[in-house]
Amino acid sequence: MPGLEPFEHARCGHDAPCGGAPPLRIRHPGGQVLDRHRHDGAFAALVLAGSYVEAGDTGRHRVRAGDVIIHQAWESHIDRFHHLGADVLTLPLAEGCLVPVLGRVTDADAIVRLAERDRAGAAHLLMNQLVAVETSVEDWPDLLAGALLADPTLSIGCWAEARRLHPSSIARGFRQQFGITPAAFRFNARAHAALRDIRGSVEALVGIAAKHGFADQAHMTRATRMITGLPPSRLRRGRPDPARGASHGDGRHRAG
Repeated sequence: MPGLEPFEHARCGHDAPCGGAPPLRIRHPGGQVLDRHRHDGAFAALVLAGSYVEAGDTGRHRVRAGDVIIHQAWESHIDRFHHLGADVLTLPLAEGCLVPVLGRVTDADAIVRLAERDRAGAAHLLMNQLVAVETSVEDWPDLLAGALLADPTLSIGCWAEARRLHPSSIARGFRQQFGITPAAFRFNARAHAALRDIRGSVEALVGIAAKHGFADQAHMTRATRMITGLPPSRLRRGRPDPARGASHGDGRHRAG
């Protein structure tokens, strides 16, 4: 189906999924914590039963049965499951789908039944049912994450001072929830914003770097390569950088 593509599953040696696609369906026991991890492929996680909290590159989301979290390629997150655990169905998506991060579906059972024989069809049905919902904001880590996503150039120190919070307390409290410091979260937000433009446009890479607050193109290349392991030339899916031309690549030599 247009906009959807199947891909194979990959598993870690533990219960946590890793790299590429996660398992199709998994039952997470109560109290389980999946340390911060990254998936190489885009997918939707549909909660069939139970509840959990996910804190990652798109913020902190508290989900229950019927909720869906959309994950784009190379996003990372930590999951904490409540005392009853959760049953989660994961379906692969085409990369770059412009969909809400958090939503709900009206008939999860129909999606599960279809997924047993047609994962791409089930993903298509999920996307047709998906209705966006707002991520709840409960405390200052949620506020800070939202502020950094809205403006990855935001000064964390100024943000803390405006709220009369000590920077060291912010760093410690944020890390407890997200598994990384606010500075690392800001780095990821900036890199992912650049990745969206690198992969979704033919804008010159030097212009994308300046747009997202990087010192230069080489700085952006190092940041995006840290997340993806790939140079922009691979990320652009063969589209040349108009500032350099198809025969000169896009600065791969700068990344080493």
